[in-house]
Amino acid sequence: MAAEIITLIDLEKFGNELKAEIKKMLSSLNGQPTKKWLKSHEVRKLLDISPGTLQHLRVNGTMPFTKIGGVIYYDHEDIVRLFEKNKRVNKFPDDGI
Repeated sequence: MAAEIITLIDLEKFGNELKAEIKKMLSSLNGQPTKKWLKSHEVRKLLDISPGTLQHLRVNGTMPFTKIGGVIYYDHEDIVRLFEKNKRVNKFPDDGI
């Protein structure tokens, strides 16, 4: 198996292609705005988590919510902020190359 060297230029090209693909996917939503308030089943589907995990996020205060008449709602912006707050950036180790 031949080894390939990935350069910084290759990574930048990949990043630009990825951004373009994401923009293309977002534009395919036909301008439909994201719902402001999501129900539990929508949040679980969006995050691909179980009901128990979502309950745990509520109970420990990680995921803010509003309960009205027995229905739990989550603000889409709170979910986005939660992801931004917990975002980690992996950096390649400096090998001195």
